Amino acid sequence: MQVKIKKLDNTAKLPVYGSNGAACFDIYCLNNGEISIPVDSSVNLKTGLAFEIPEGHVMMVFSRSGHGFKNGIRLSNCTGIIDSDYRGELNVKLQNDGKETFLISGAERVAQAMVVPFDHVEFIETEDLSETERGTGGLGSTGVK
Repeated sequence: MQVKIKKLDNTAKLPVYGSNGAACFDIYCLNNGEISIPVDSSVNLKTGLAFEIPEGHVMMVFSRSGHGFKNGIRLSNCTGIIDSDYRGELNVKLQNDGKETFLISGAERVAQAMVVPFDHVEFIETEDLSETERGTGGLGSTGVK
């Protein structure tokens, strides 16, 4: 599959896969010098990129695992959804849930993303749903911890 990318800023860095086995590609922010994200704050970062996602696909944007585990940094909306008909700039808003100010210096990797196919579903209103072993049990009802 090919995905067209338009650079909205000639300093923008194209996404890259970190390894041959990586499911997601890395998204970089524009190099705007040093940006700090204080604790309990968020910062909107521009990527300088717009994507043409193929019809029938969606680009899902996720936090970088290292940011979360090492620094308490996550996407403010947890998972970004870029629809195939959106042609604007991809922005990444990072939230600092950590214990100290997080610094971004230069064009750093700020998120990861993947393009996946999807199907539209047809919703059918009904009076009854099929029975399952779990039924209506939720929130820990399966006993899995």
